[in-house]
Amino acid sequence: MDESREVPAHSSDARLRGSEAVRLHLTLALGLVLCAAAFWFELKRALGGNALSWAYVFEWPLLGIFAVYMWSRFLHPGRETRPAKNEKVLDPSFDAMRERWEQSREELERAHQREQGSSDA
Repeated sequence: MDESREVPAHSSDARLRGSEAVRLHLTLALGLVLCAAAFWFELKRALGGNALSWAYVFEWPLLGIFAVYMWSRFLHPGRETRPAKNEKVLDPSFDAMRERWEQSREELERAHQREQGSSDA
């Protein structure tokens, strides 16, 4: 494969290209044709009185939808469906406040322990 055409996986334009993409498209097309044929076959059986076929009438379209979803995921491997969570970072100006709060909390815990120790004696 030509090195200049490759796109890094972390790029926002990361996309499957070339012969891999063609194979993926053909696989999807074949899968959708098979799902449609199976749906039609099971629909005829269900309308003919086979009660179990009603489950398959709904299953084959769902399988086709899942195939399209997976096709999209394979075609765009670097794309996330959800935005990344923004980590909340404490403003550096609050560091002194946080340190003082931790010291205060530790002093309260020590005082509480001393109080517990004196009441036990």
